[in-house]
Amino acid sequence: MNKIVKIILGIVVVVVVVGLIWYGVSQTKKTSGPAAGEPIKIGWIGSLTGDVANLGENARAATEIAVAEVNAAGGINGRPLELIYEDGKCSGKESINAANKLMNIDNVNVILGGLCSGETAGFVKTAMEQKRIVFSYCSSNPALSNSGQYFFRDYPSDNFQGGYAANYIYNDLGKRKVAVIFVQNDWGVGIKDVFVKKFKDLGGQILAEEPVNQGDKDLKTQLTKIKESNPELIYFLGLTEETIAGLRQARELDMDMPFFGGDPWDDTRIWESLGKIADGAMYTIPYAPLNEHFKKAMQEKLNNDAVLMCTPGAYDAVKILAIAMDKVGTEPDKIQNELHNMKPYTKGVSSQSISFDQNGDIKEASYMVKIIKDGKAVEYKK
Repeated sequence: MNKIVKIILGIVVVVVVVGLIWYGVSQTKKTSGPAAGEPIKIGWIGSLTGDVANLGENARAATEIAVAEVNAAGGINGRPLELIYEDGKCSGKESINAANKLMNIDNVNVILGGLCSGETAGFVKTAMEQKRIVFSYCSSNPALSNSGQYFFRDYPSDNFQGGYAANYIYNDLGKRKVAVIFVQNDWGVGIKDVFVKKFKDLGGQILAEEPVNQGDKDLKTQLTKIKESNPELIYFLGLTEETIAGLRQARELDMDMPFFGGDPWDDTRIWESLGKIADGAMYTIPYAPLNEHFKKAMQEKLNNDAVLMCTPGAYDAVKILAIAMDKVGTEPDKIQNELHNMKPYTKGVSSQSISFDQNGDIKEASYMVKIIKDGKAVEYKK
């Protein structure tokens, strides 16, 4: 009898031990509770002051929302994400300082950013040499495709946007003679080159190419030259400050031809500054399948309904990195391998499907056109 009891007790003990082990493993795998372990620090670089600060602040808000959601759901294997924010000021020089601080003092393995192409170009080479993940949520210059195996972006290259704009202006708007104003930075030159080549390939004429400096307040010389060339449309690749100045001065010079811009025109500060004098201007922006959850979260955080061009990509970047790190950990080599081989991410708000090619670029992109009506940007529908 005693022997039987001992056997039964032994079986009970084994069952209890196995049950406790299973419970512990299951609790480790659960992600429903908030993260409470040692934080995983990630760097963030974007434009928080200067010409496109409105875009940077909007993107930062989305980043903070995504981080809070990841941490509330258990973080990365129980460890919360902690973002360290640095101001790149849409400047390569400033971004180098920001990235050096993040890599050498904060010792982060992952940097979200930059926002402007020039920001990212400023530090990406050093980051690649130090084997740090660089995941840009908004940089679009085509040259960034050659950055290295640790570089990724969920914002489309201007190879997409420049070609789309050329096709749209030539085929949909029926314009054959176009002049170009472009800001002399990595973004402006990159997209201008793509657009000009594609538009010429389609059979169009480029009557003038006039450069401006970032932040210029006087564009009358360039505008006068363009007016004299008598284009059917002006493709204006400007950031916030030079766009505000250029469109206002174009009206002062009685230039009544249509203006067509790029994605930085999604900055609401432009149209708030110009009011109805810019009505009729159009621009391209990547199509973003925003959902109600995301729009509500942004509304509650900022107390307005503005979701600007870089913002959806910033939100998705956090979620994609979290999935990768939850699976393989925080070593850059393992993260980059996982990102290169991940299944398409289909729960995002920046694109319907996100996956990366060998250069870290997204494999597909779609665009929409907005038009200014009554001083506000709205989706253009024929």
